[in-house]
Amino acid sequence: MPFRSELTGSIPDIVDELLSIEAFHPWIVYTFTGVLDISPTATSTGQENSLHNGSETTGRTALVVIAHHRSDSLTAHTARRATAQLEAAGYRIDLLDLQAEGFDPRMTVEDQPEWGNRDKPYSAETQEHMRRILAADVVVTVFPVYWMSVPAILKGWIDRVWNYGFAYGRSKPRLAGKRILWLGLGGIAADDAALPDMQATLEAQLNTGLAYYSGFAHSSVGLLPNAEERRQRLDPAGNFYLDEAAAGAQRTAQYAEFDRRAAEFVEEFLAADRVAA
Repeated sequence: MPFRSELTGSIPDIVDELLSIEAFHPWIVYTFTGVLDISPTATSTGQENSLHNGSETTGRTALVVIAHHRSDSLTAHTARRATAQLEAAGYRIDLLDLQAEGFDPRMTVEDQPEWGNRDKPYSAETQEHMRRILAADVVVTVFPVYWMSVPAILKGWIDRVWNYGFAYGRSKPRLAGKRILWLGLGGIAADDAALPDMQATLEAQLNTGLAYYSGFAHSSVGLLPNAEERRQRLDPAGNFYLDEAAAGAQRTAQYAEFDRRAAEFVEEFLAADRVAA
Protein backbone atom coordinates (compact mmCIF):
# COMPACT_ATOMS: atom_id res chain seq x y z
CA MET A 1 0.00 0.00 0.00
CA PRO A 2 1.30 3.49 -0.74
CA PHE A 3 2.51 5.55 2.20
CA ARG A 4 0.40 8.51 3.17
CA SER A 5 1.06 11.32 5.60
CA GLU A 6 -1.55 13.79 6.80
CA LEU A 7 0.35 16.64 8.39
CA THR A 8 -0.85 19.61 10.43
CA GLY A 9 0.79 21.88 12.94
CA SER A 10 2.76 25.10 13.44
CA ILE A 11 6.27 26.13 14.42
CA PRO A 12 7.35 29.07 16.61
CA ASP A 13 8.54 32.20 14.87
CA ILE A 14 12.03 31.51 16.18
CA VAL A 15 12.47 29.06 13.32
CA ASP A 16 12.26 31.97 10.87
CA GLU A 17 15.02 33.75 12.76
CA LEU A 18 17.24 30.67 12.80
CA LEU A 19 16.76 30.10 9.09
CA SER A 20 17.75 33.68 8.30
CA ILE A 21 21.16 33.28 9.92
CA GLU A 22 23.88 33.14 7.29
CA ALA A 23 25.27 29.63 6.71
CA PHE A 24 22.66 28.12 9.06
CA HIS A 25 21.67 24.83 7.46
CA PRO A 26 17.91 24.19 7.30
CA TRP A 27 18.22 20.50 8.13
CA ILE A 28 19.46 21.50 11.60
CA VAL A 29 16.13 23.21 12.19
CA TYR A 30 14.35 20.19 10.75
CA THR A 31 16.19 17.90 13.16
CA PHE A 32 15.49 20.22 16.06
CA THR A 33 11.77 20.65 15.43
CA GLY A 34 10.87 17.49 13.52
CA VAL A 35 9.05 19.59 10.92
CA LEU A 36 9.23 23.10 9.53
CA ASP A 37 5.50 23.88 9.31
CA ILE A 38 2.75 21.96 7.62
CA SER A 39 -0.33 24.06 8.27
CA PRO A 40 -2.57 24.18 5.16
CA THR A 41 -2.51 27.56 3.46
CA ALA A 42 -4.43 29.05 0.58
CA THR A 43 -2.98 28.06 -2.77
CA SER A 44 -1.37 30.82 -4.77
CA THR A 45 -3.04 30.90 -8.15
CA GLY A 46 -0.98 33.11 -10.43
CA GLN A 47 -1.49 33.08 -14.18
CA GLU A 48 -2.11 29.52 -15.34
CA ASN A 49 -0.14 28.02 -18.18
CA SER A 50 -0.92 25.19 -20.62
CA LEU A 51 -4.27 24.39 -19.02
CA HIS A 52 -6.76 21.99 -20.58
CA ASN A 53 -10.25 22.22 -19.14
CA GLY A 54 -12.43 19.21 -18.41
CA SER A 55 -16.14 19.29 -19.16
CA GLU A 56 -17.05 20.08 -15.54
CA THR A 57 -14.10 21.57 -13.71
CA THR A 58 -13.85 21.88 -9.96
CA GLY A 59 -11.82 25.06 -10.23
CA ARG A 60 -8.80 23.07 -9.09
CA THR A 61 -5.58 22.51 -11.01
CA ALA A 62 -3.44 19.39 -11.33
CA LEU A 63 0.18 19.72 -12.41
CA VAL A 64 1.12 16.51 -14.26
CA VAL A 65 4.89 16.12 -14.56
CA ILE A 66 6.34 13.67 -17.11
CA ALA A 67 9.98 12.68 -16.75
CA HIS A 68 10.88 10.65 -19.84
CA HIS A 69 12.78 11.37 -23.04
CA ARG A 70 10.33 9.59 -25.37
CA SER A 71 6.78 10.64 -26.15
CA ASP A 72 5.91 7.06 -27.19
CA SER A 73 7.08 5.53 -23.90
CA LEU A 74 4.99 3.60 -21.40
CA THR A 75 5.68 6.48 -19.01
CA ALA A 76 4.04 8.95 -21.41
CA HIS A 77 1.15 6.53 -21.94
CA THR A 78 0.63 6.25 -18.18
CA ALA A 79 0.75 10.03 -17.81
CA ARG A 80 -1.90 10.46 -20.52
CA ARG A 81 -4.21 8.01 -18.77
CA ALA A 82 -3.67 9.71 -15.42
CA THR A 83 -4.42 13.06 -17.05
CA ALA A 84 -7.70 11.70 -18.41
CA GLN A 85 -8.68 10.52 -14.92
CA LEU A 86 -7.88 13.90 -13.42
CA GLU A 87 -9.85 15.69 -16.13
CA ALA A 88 -12.79 13.35 -15.56
CA ALA A 89 -12.64 14.30 -11.88
CA GLY A 90 -12.95 17.96 -12.86
CA TYR A 91 -9.34 19.10 -12.63
CA ARG A 92 -7.79 21.57 -15.01
CA ILE A 93 -4.50 20.14 -16.27
CA ASP A 94 -1.14 21.84 -16.49
CA LEU A 95 0.97 19.29 -18.38
CA LEU A 96 4.69 19.64 -17.73
CA ASP A 97 6.74 17.37 -20.00
CA LEU A 98 10.25 18.13 -18.77
CA GLN A 99 11.99 16.72 -21.83
CA ALA A 100 9.64 18.28 -24.38
CA GLU A 101 9.91 21.69 -22.71
CA GLY A 102 13.70 21.49 -22.75
CA PHE A 103 14.20 21.67 -19.00
CA ASP A 104 17.89 21.61 -18.07
CA PRO A 105 18.38 19.51 -14.91
CA ARG A 106 21.90 20.79 -14.26
CA MET A 107 22.35 23.10 -11.29
CA THR A 108 23.54 26.62 -12.08
CA VAL A 109 25.16 29.36 -10.03
CA GLU A 110 22.01 31.43 -10.50
CA ASP A 111 19.90 28.68 -8.91
CA GLN A 112 22.35 27.63 -6.22
CA PRO A 113 20.83 28.27 -2.76
CA GLU A 114 22.25 31.04 -0.60
CA TRP A 115 21.65 30.05 3.00
CA GLY A 116 21.73 33.67 4.16
CA ASN A 117 19.10 34.77 1.62
CA ARG A 118 15.94 32.73 1.34
CA ASP A 119 14.43 35.44 -0.88
CA LYS A 120 17.14 35.10 -3.50
CA PRO A 121 15.74 35.71 -7.01
CA TYR A 122 16.36 32.50 -8.92
CA SER A 123 16.57 32.17 -12.71
CA ALA A 124 13.54 33.06 -14.83
CA GLU A 125 13.14 29.40 -15.83
CA THR A 126 13.15 28.22 -12.23
CA GLN A 127 10.74 30.94 -11.12
CA GLU A 128 8.31 29.94 -13.88
CA HIS A 129 8.36 26.34 -12.68
CA MET A 130 7.84 27.53 -9.11
CA ARG A 131 4.82 29.51 -10.27
CA ARG A 132 3.32 26.44 -11.91
CA ILE A 133 3.71 24.41 -8.71
CA LEU A 134 2.12 27.18 -6.66
CA ALA A 135 -0.81 27.35 -9.10
CA ALA A 136 -1.50 23.63 -8.67
CA ASP A 137 -3.66 22.08 -5.97
CA VAL A 138 -2.25 18.62 -6.63
CA VAL A 139 0.88 17.36 -8.37
CA VAL A 140 1.19 14.01 -10.16
CA THR A 141 4.65 12.97 -11.32
CA VAL A 142 5.14 10.03 -13.71
CA PHE A 143 8.61 8.60 -14.20
CA PRO A 144 10.63 5.44 -14.81
CA VAL A 145 12.43 4.09 -11.75
CA TYR A 146 16.20 4.13 -12.27
CA TRP A 147 18.34 2.42 -9.63
CA MET A 148 15.55 2.65 -7.06
CA SER A 149 15.31 6.39 -7.62
CA VAL A 150 14.03 9.01 -10.05
CA PRO A 151 15.69 9.76 -13.42
CA ALA A 152 18.19 12.61 -13.70
CA ILE A 153 15.80 15.07 -15.33
CA LEU A 154 13.31 14.74 -12.47
CA LYS A 155 16.04 14.88 -9.83
CA GLY A 156 17.39 18.05 -11.45
CA TRP A 157 13.90 19.56 -11.52
CA ILE A 158 13.61 18.90 -7.80
CA ASP A 159 17.09 20.29 -7.09
CA ARG A 160 16.63 23.50 -9.09
CA VAL A 161 12.94 24.22 -8.51
CA TRP A 162 12.17 22.85 -5.04
CA ASN A 163 14.71 25.32 -3.76
CA TYR A 164 15.60 27.08 -0.52
CA GLY A 165 13.07 29.75 0.38
CA PHE A 166 10.47 28.12 -1.88
CA ALA A 167 10.00 24.46 -0.96
CA TYR A 168 11.81 24.68 2.37
CA GLY A 169 13.50 27.17 4.67
CA ARG A 170 10.39 28.90 6.02
CA SER A 171 8.31 28.18 9.11
CA LYS A 172 5.24 28.44 6.85
CA PRO A 173 6.15 26.51 3.67
CA ARG A 174 4.73 27.89 0.46
CA LEU A 175 3.73 24.36 -0.56
CA ALA A 176 1.86 23.57 2.66
CA GLY A 177 -1.49 21.88 2.11
CA LYS A 178 -0.75 20.58 -1.38
CA ARG A 179 -0.94 16.91 -2.29
CA ILE A 180 1.33 14.83 -4.52
CA LEU A 181 1.31 11.40 -6.16
CA TRP A 182 4.48 9.77 -7.45
CA LEU A 183 3.84 7.14 -10.15
CA GLY A 184 7.04 5.16 -10.69
CA LEU A 185 7.34 2.59 -13.48
CA GLY A 186 9.68 -0.27 -12.59
CA GLY A 187 11.19 -2.95 -14.79
CA ILE A 188 11.27 -5.14 -11.70
CA ALA A 189 8.90 -8.13 -11.65
CA ALA A 190 5.91 -8.02 -9.32
CA ASP A 191 7.10 -11.18 -7.56
CA ASP A 192 10.72 -10.07 -7.18
CA ALA A 193 11.92 -10.25 -3.57
CA ALA A 194 13.51 -6.80 -3.96
CA LEU A 195 10.18 -5.08 -4.69
CA PRO A 196 9.42 -4.19 -1.03
CA ASP A 197 12.89 -2.65 -0.73
CA MET A 198 12.27 -0.57 -3.85
CA GLN A 199 8.93 0.62 -2.46
CA ALA A 200 10.48 1.51 0.90
CA THR A 201 13.40 3.32 -0.74
CA LEU A 202 11.14 5.45 -2.92
CA GLU A 203 8.87 6.25 0.01
CA ALA A 204 11.83 7.34 2.12
CA GLN A 205 13.16 9.58 -0.65
CA LEU A 206 9.92 11.06 -1.95
CA ASN A 207 7.42 10.98 0.91
CA THR A 208 9.72 11.66 3.84
CA GLY A 209 12.81 13.26 2.37
CA LEU A 210 11.00 15.56 -0.03
CA ALA A 211 7.23 16.00 0.36
CA TYR A 212 7.16 15.93 4.18
CA TYR A 213 10.18 18.22 4.37
CA SER A 214 8.48 20.65 1.96
CA GLY A 215 5.20 20.80 3.89
CA PHE A 216 2.94 18.74 1.61
CA ALA A 217 -0.20 17.56 3.38
CA HIS A 218 -0.27 14.24 1.53
CA SER A 219 2.25 12.24 -0.46
CA SER A 220 1.96 8.72 -1.84
CA VAL A 221 4.15 6.52 -4.03
CA GLY A 222 2.47 4.29 -6.58
CA LEU A 223 5.11 1.78 -7.67
CA LEU A 224 4.21 -0.05 -10.89
CA PRO A 225 6.26 -3.21 -11.51
CA ASN A 226 6.20 -5.30 -14.70
CA ALA A 227 6.78 -2.25 -16.90
CA GLU A 228 9.12 -4.20 -19.20
CA GLU A 229 8.02 -6.75 -21.79
CA ARG A 230 10.90 -8.98 -20.72
CA ARG A 231 10.59 -9.99 -17.06
CA GLN A 232 13.67 -9.16 -15.00
CA ARG A 233 14.56 -11.08 -11.87
CA LEU A 234 17.37 -12.17 -9.58
CA ASP A 235 17.80 -15.61 -8.10
CA PRO A 236 18.84 -16.12 -4.44
CA ALA A 237 22.50 -16.23 -5.52
CA GLY A 238 22.24 -12.80 -7.15
CA ASN A 239 22.23 -14.02 -10.75
CA PHE A 240 20.29 -11.79 -13.15
CA TYR A 241 17.75 -13.34 -15.53
CA LEU A 242 15.89 -11.76 -18.42
CA ASP A 243 12.91 -13.78 -19.64
CA GLU A 244 11.60 -13.94 -23.18
CA ALA A 245 9.47 -10.97 -24.18
CA ALA A 246 5.77 -11.30 -23.47
CA ALA A 247 3.68 -11.65 -26.62
CA GLY A 248 0.10 -12.12 -27.74
CA ALA A 249 -2.51 -12.65 -25.05
CA GLN A 250 0.15 -12.74 -22.33
CA ARG A 251 1.41 -9.28 -23.29
CA THR A 252 -2.13 -7.91 -23.54
CA ALA A 253 -2.97 -9.24 -20.08
CA GLN A 254 0.27 -7.90 -18.59
CA TYR A 255 -0.35 -4.35 -19.73
CA ALA A 256 -4.07 -4.45 -18.99
CA GLU A 257 -3.15 -5.27 -15.39
CA PHE A 258 -0.48 -2.57 -15.45
CA ASP A 259 -3.01 0.04 -16.62
CA ARG A 260 -5.54 -1.15 -14.06
CA ARG A 261 -3.06 -0.79 -11.20
CA ALA A 262 -1.97 2.68 -12.36
CA ALA A 263 -5.59 3.81 -12.58
CA GLU A 264 -6.17 2.40 -9.09
CA PHE A 265 -3.35 4.50 -7.65
CA VAL A 266 -4.80 7.64 -9.23
CA GLU A 267 -8.31 6.80 -8.02
CA GLU A 268 -7.05 6.21 -4.47
CA PHE A 269 -5.28 9.57 -4.62
CA LEU A 270 -8.44 11.31 -5.84
CA ALA A 271 -10.60 9.53 -3.26
CA ALA A 272 -8.36 10.74 -0.45
CA ASP A 273 -8.64 14.25 -1.88
CA ARG A 274 -12.43 14.06 -1.87
CA VAL A 275 -12.43 12.91 1.76
CA ALA A 276 -10.01 15.67 2.76
CA ALA A 277 -12.19 18.31 1.09
